[in-house]
Amino acid sequence: MSTTIPKLATQVVLHQPPTGFIRSGFGQPDSTFAIHETEIPGLQNGQLLIEILLISNDPTQRGWIRSKHSGIRHYAPAIEVGAPMESYALGKVIESKSEKYQQGDIVTGKFYWADFAIVEENRVFNKTQPDLKVPLEYYLSILGMTSWTALLGLTEAGGLKKYLTEKPQKLVVLVSAASGATGSVVVQVAKHLLGATKVIGITGSDEKCQWVNSLGADFSVNYKDPNYQEKLDKYLGDELVDVYFDNVGGLILNYALTKMAKYGTVISCGSIATYNGAEQANVSNWREITVNSLTVKGFIVTDYYAQIPEAVQILTKAVKEGKLRTKDAYHVETLSGNDLSARLEQIPKIWDQLFSGEKPNGKLLTKLK
Repeated sequence: MSTTIPKLATQVVLHQPPTGFIRSGFGQPDSTFAIHETEIPGLQNGQLLIEILLISNDPTQRGWIRSKHSGIRHYAPAIEVGAPMESYALGKVIESKSEKYQQGDIVTGKFYWADFAIVEENRVFNKTQPDLKVPLEYYLSILGMTSWTALLGLTEAGGLKKYLTEKPQKLVVLVSAASGATGSVVVQVAKHLLGATKVIGITGSDEKCQWVNSLGADFSVNYKDPNYQEKLDKYLGDELVDVYFDNVGGLILNYALTKMAKYGTVISCGSIATYNGAEQANVSNWREITVNSLTVKGFIVTDYYAQIPEAVQILTKAVKEGKLRTKDAYHVETLSGNDLSARLEQIPKIWDQLFSGEKPNGKLLTKLK
């Protein structure tokens, strides 16, 4: 196979670590990002040259660009100023000096905001499966990391794996950011794979509530409704929540703690309400954890790397059986224009939709061309 090897890569690099919200514009002293062009060197053993095709947009990336002097602890090291912005992504292998991957393979992994990137083979998660005959977008959405997070968060961190093979007598699951990439899959896994007796979603609009209910939730509330807590209280009645899958932290977490059943579990997967400093992460209802003997489990999906192959099998089977909905599972924003730098400058603006409360339902993806 003859392929032209590019000589240059154009990257979006970290220019100024933000305090609060990012500055998605370019060319200003306080711009969060800058465009940088760099030569592509020859590959070393174990390296791949990847053409980036699709980029995953994830809230956790906000923590990657924190200031190294912020004092904020994180599971991932801070990206250095001048280094390319990292992202989960999908791309095509243009050249390989790896025994695991060949030229022409389509792979997912932790790559960069760039048109081309040299990566170590250990940054690759997996290869696509051509025999499945599914859109490439599936591998960053319904079959990708956000779905691994939903499934393994419930089964491993939440201790619900037994319900993949047996039906629970009572299992009430509450999930925040329920219309998001992870939350929307949590709803479906809880209802259709684990057989939860009630699944309740919290999301950011009445329209999103309707969509979450269409996925399998029994009830959803709009947290922007000033009466959402009263509505959820009324729906629950005397029942309480067994498992709360928390994607937001903040005030919603504080409220959810008051609705937990004795010996219930809180899966702490994200805290998007606090990522840009818009709200303090303080938990004021800590007493609820003590008096109700709650388990609060912090969850990072890469801590369960050994379970990911099994998770992929379970998710693939669920998609084939129609238990996970693929329609509206992702939303793609395609970069526009003929100038490469101008196209790449659109990437942060798309990513920033995650923090505006206006993002589309499901997984937000960026298509480079």
